[in-house]
Amino acid sequence: MGCENWDEVVWVETRIRESGEFSLSRATSTKNHHNQNQKQKQTDSLRMGNNPSKKLKTKFREREQSTDEHNDEQQYPQQQHRKLGSISEATSEQQPTPSSSSSAAVAKPSSNDPSATDPATNTTADSVEHPLETVKPHPVLQTSNGFNPSATNTTVAGTTPGPPGSGTTHQQPFDIDEFINRLLDVGYSTKVTKSVCLKNSEITAISLAAREVLLSQPTLIELSPPVKIVGDVHGQYSDLIRLFEMCGFPPMANYLFLGDYVDRGKQSLETILLLLCYKIKYPENFFLLRGNHECANVTRVYGFYDECKRRCNIKIWKTFIDVFNCLPISAVVASKIFCVHGGLSPSLSSMDDIRRIQRPTDVPDFGLLNDLLWSDPSDTATDWEDNERGVSYCFGKSVIAEFLTRYDFDLICRAHMVVEDGYEFWNERTLVTIFSAPNYCGEFDNFGAVMSVSGFTLCV
Repeated sequence: MGCENWDEVVWVETRIRESGEFSLSRATSTKNHHNQNQKQKQTDSLRMGNNPSKKLKTKFREREQSTDEHNDEQQYPQQQHRKLGSISEATSEQQPTPSSSSSAAVAKPSSNDPSATDPATNTTADSVEHPLETVKPHPVLQTSNGFNPSATNTTVAGTTPGPPGSGTTHQQPFDIDEFINRLLDVGYSTKVTKSVCLKNSEITAISLAAREVLLSQPTLIELSPPVKIVGDVHGQYSDLIRLFEMCGFPPMANYLFLGDYVDRGKQSLETILLLLCYKIKYPENFFLLRGNHECANVTRVYGFYDECKRRCNIKIWKTFIDVFNCLPISAVVASKIFCVHGGLSPSLSSMDDIRRIQRPTDVPDFGLLNDLLWSDPSDTATDWEDNERGVSYCFGKSVIAEFLTRYDFDLICRAHMVVEDGYEFWNERTLVTIFSAPNYCGEFDNFGAVMSVSGFTLCV
């Protein structure tokens, strides 16, 4: 269940080793506070860390306004934000960036107040401009096979199905900006519609174009900062829109998502469609890793299959599974931050092992790919132990330390777990879990967090 409002962002700063700064933004909603006394449902799949019985509590923290407003963000053009029922265009003043010495709580104005102003831009939400940009973004992908449609060209040549029963496909251009517009309009409405705002043929065209982009890039993608790293979103579409409002709509910021886009939430279709559209439009600035829920067997159980069947048809679900089978598995940011959905694997002996994973591929029941999507860190494990999920392993502190030393990494960044503050450190801050779905499923009272790595390896 998505949230009605993200009430505040809290910047929390901590130091990782001596070489850089690290901080995260997080947000939460008060939508479900009246249900705090209800008995919380607990399942193995909704476990939080290694303590599934831990009750999540919302916390709010205040701090002074930051004075360092620009930092590495100066390389981006002016920010634009969309609001409920309207769109506001920011002035040339950049969205402020927290400094390494101070913090700021940013309160979001009520969406019901037509005169409300954006706290970062001090502009009113009365414009009808669209947040899509015509500025060509600076690529952050270090290695690419050359698929890079111009950011100023909104028409994409997509492969669409031929006549029914023909078994053929043909090239047909489509306007990717129009699709994004329609999807964003749904995000700012207050309803979850029975049907999707895109036709089945348009969904198929997006999926096929996305496959082409994904397969043109490596299984292990290497990125240069700045980039914002996002954890699980699980079909909480309105929260995804608010995330973009706070952190910047593409291409105002580069993004790396760690997987788990579908299942659980009510709008998995809109969520994955918007993300794929951004991937098609900005292939070298917007990146999607595979999560354990981007898998046929898992989506059959946890909601995405049923949503596709109810709102589209089973053929559309199969089309998305074909896309999921093409998603990259992991990423390395600034040669120092290893990013993956789940965790490490005893089968991983070299980064080339990841590069050699052939796509498209389903997720096997065991082995390297399974572990990268399913494994978890553990405070109690000394080495490798069985995972209480019943899949893959839990890995301990010694495994993390050995991995970082072997590959000269400073940090492992992963998702895959509900954590109270939207992020949680492990093993003396050498591993961090990021979770970006606030008030997860309407049952947890957790924050959502985003980690932003600046050009100076400063993470905001």
